[in-house]
Amino acid sequence: MSENLNAKDFQDKIFDYTAGEVQPFKGSRPAIVDFWAEWCRPCRMLGPLLEELAEEYAGRVDIYKVNVDEEQDLAMAMGIQSIPSLLFVSASAPPVMLTGALPKEGLVQAIAQNFGL
Repeated sequence: MSENLNAKDFQDKIFDYTAGEVQPFKGSRPAIVDFWAEWCRPCRMLGPLLEELAEEYAGRVDIYKVNVDEEQDLAMAMGIQSIPSLLFVSASAPPVMLTGALPKEGLVQAIAQNFGL
């Protein structure tokens, strides 16, 4: 199951976005951060797919959600200009941001490309 993050949670579990440059990833497993909003129809379509992936990749990939309406400063700092936006982050590679509601096959492919899973 995915977990909702506020700005402090993001700093504790992902990296300190206030430092001005990308900081080291703090997680123990690769993570996907979904930047979304309740009013966003593509975001609502993507949500169930991410929940499926959270179950399928349990223990291997953490999936988080950030509501851009509630965490505007975080969204701005991360350069979110359209939603949904997915941040793929791990300790072994630079963060990658993908935008748009990808189909499940596209999400699985992005996980394979970014995390080698």
